[in-house]
Amino acid sequence: MSPINFDLPPADPLPTCRAWFKEAEGMGFANPNAMTLATVDAQGRPHARIVLLRGFDERGAVFFTNRESDKGSQLAAHAHAALLFHWDQEPIGRQIRIEGAVSFASDAESDAYWNSRPRESQINAWASQQSRPVESRAALERAQAELERRFAGAPVPRPSHWGGYRVALERIEFWQGDKFRLHDRIVYTRSGGGWSIQRLSP
Repeated sequence: MSPINFDLPPADPLPTCRAWFKEAEGMGFANPNAMTLATVDAQGRPHARIVLLRGFDERGAVFFTNRESDKGSQLAAHAHAALLFHWDQEPIGRQIRIEGAVSFASDAESDAYWNSRPRESQINAWASQQSRPVESRAALERAQAELERRFAGAPVPRPSHWGGYRVALERIEFWQGDKFRLHDRIVYTRSGGGWSIQRLSP
C-alpha cells in the first residue's frame, strides 16, 4: 500500500494518483479504472454516470465516448467536469476526486484507442445513437447487422462523432477511509506552476 502522510504530504499529487491506480488494479475489482463522471447541462442541472479512465498524465484524465451523447452535449455547453474514483474493498477504502476544464483529446489519441478496441465494440459504437430513444432491442440488433454488412471484410473506421475527452487536473482530492469515520482528506489545487495543498476535515 502507498499511504499518504496527510500532515506532511508530497508536493506533487501525480505519483500518488498513479500509485493508487496501480494498487486498485491489484485488488480484484472488475473495473478498477471505473470513475463517476459528473457534468451539468445547459440549464445547470447535474448529471452523473460511470465511464472508464483510459489515460492519465500531467495533462489530465482521459476517457472516450460518443460526442453526440448526453454527456457530449453537456460538455459542449459547460466544458468542466468532476471525476470520482471509489475503491471500497478492504483494506483499501479510498477515493480520488478530480475536477477541471475539459478539452478534446487529439484525433491521433482517439484513433489509437479506437483501433485497440474489439471489432464488435467498434460496430456497436456505430450502431448506437447514444442517449437517443430507441424503439426496441431488435432495432439495435438490426442496426448492428446492417453495419456488419457495411464493413464486411474491411477495418471499421472511427466515427467522426466518437473520440476522447481530457479533464484537466485543476483540483485533486485524496480520501483515505477510517472505520470510525475519522477519515483523512487532502486537496491539491493548481496554483501557478505548482500546487497549493490543504488538509480537510472528514
